[in-house]
Amino acid sequence: MKIETEVLGPVFTRRSLLASAGALGVASLFSPTAAQAESPAPYVIPREFLPTRVRITEGFTVGTIHVYTNFHFLYWIDPEEPGTAIRYAIGVGELGRQLRRNTVIRRKAEWPSWTPTRNMIRRRPDLYLRHAGGMAGGPGNPLGARALYLFQGSRDTMYRIHGTHAPHTIGTSVSNGCIRLINAHVEDLYERVPLGTTVIIHSDPLPAATS
Repeated sequence: MKIETEVLGPVFTRRSLLASAGALGVASLFSPTAAQAESPAPYVIPREFLPTRVRITEGFTVGTIHVYTNFHFLYWIDPEEPGTAIRYAIGVGELGRQLRRNTVIRRKAEWPSWTPTRNMIRRRPDLYLRHAGGMAGGPGNPLGARALYLFQGSRDTMYRIHGTHAPHTIGTSVSNGCIRLINAHVEDLYERVPLGTTVIIHSDPLPAATS
């Protein structure tokens, strides 16, 4: 199902882009300093991964989120500007690709704690057993700066839309994780999206412009 018809422009301003880069500890998106040029190059957010407003086709309910797992994009169908959506680049782990049914956001958290599932601990005890009691929220936490918790009815699906401490994984399908965004971007989405928002997962092709 086609969603994009026209790219309208970036959501963040130049100033906010620089602030996001600084918060992530990445290089300037514009002009690296001499010191940066001499040191190993840090991760730089590709421009196509920046939050972007796009015009969309009809048939999408305003105030919903659509996730296209095969194309690594999430769309917030913006109720404040009808006919448009904000597109965010995502990384999708194996768990996120398995989610098929529609879900609803029932909980939101800033700098959330994280506990690996029993299946994760069983598969990779070398990585996850030490965190069986949970990991406090913070910059090194796999859930990043924000988390949106996805439910089906009253049941927590254990799937999340969340941030990441590894921004280089955006645009890829790696890890056990769910649906993750660059921390600065998930903070932006978090402020826009209310509790009760429907999240629709798509695994079909996305025949649309992406630049």
